[in-house]
Amino acid sequence: MDLTEGSALGVFSCQLCEVSSPYSFYGQKPPNTRAIVLLEECFGIKDPFSPEREKFLILGSKCSLCSKTVCVGTDCSLFYTKRFCLPCVREHLDQFPEQVQNELLRKKSVQKSTSS
Repeated sequence: MDLTEGSALGVFSCQLCEVSSPYSFYGQKPPNTRAIVLLEECFGIKDPFSPEREKFLILGSKCSLCSKTVCVGTDCSLFYTKRFCLPCVREHLDQFPEQVQNELLRKKSVQKSTSS
C-alpha cells in the first residue's frame, strides 16, 4: 500500500482500544494538500480508498491533558477545541459545556440499555 509519497513513519496505536495502523504523517499539515491546516497535531495516512493524492484519513492524536495517544473513535476521544481522551473528559466533565456533558450522559445511557 502506498501511504503518501514515502513510507510509514511508524505505527499509530491507540492506548485505549489498541487499534493500530501505520501512519505516514504527523502534524497539522497533511502532505499533498495546499489549503488544509488541521486544528491539532495528529497522526494520519493517505486515504487507501481514494486514488486522489490529497485525500487523507486522521487516525488519532494525543490527549491534551494526559498525553495518551488516542484514536478519533467516539469510544476513545472527543475533539472540543483540543483532543481529549474519554477518561480525562469524564474526570473533568464539569469543565466542559453543558452540550458536551449531555452528549456523554446520553451515550452512557444508550450503552447501558444495549448491554442489559
